[in-house]
Amino acid sequence: MPSLVPIPVTLITNPGQLVPLDGDTALIRLPANTGHGHADGDNCVACAAQTDVRALLYNLLEEHRRNMRPAFTRVVVDATAVADQQAVVLALTGKLPAQALRDHTVARMFYLAG
Repeated sequence: MPSLVPIPVTLITNPGQLVPLDGDTALIRLPANTGHGHADGDNCVACAAQTDVRALLYNLLEEHRRNMRPAFTRVVVDATAVADQQAVVLALTGKLPAQALRDHTVARMFYLAG
């Protein structure tokens, strides 16, 4: 398991923004809500699952716990394709209500660093 010290999350919102990655960094790319039967920017269950940053962060922890991925000390979230980037910020700062117990784990284990 990564350390019990909160893990910084860097959020990328500008397509030209570059952040150095190293072996201790996990990368999450949030896809655009497009391409399967609804208007661009509309949200459906499938799109919501692919862009739920709290669920994706929890999955990183679980994958490491199960020895499916190496340890990481920081996370970079690429949200450049997401129409509502503010929702990602709200999820990472605890401004959205918790939907599951995993959200409380994520709130304890991660913080928005930039």
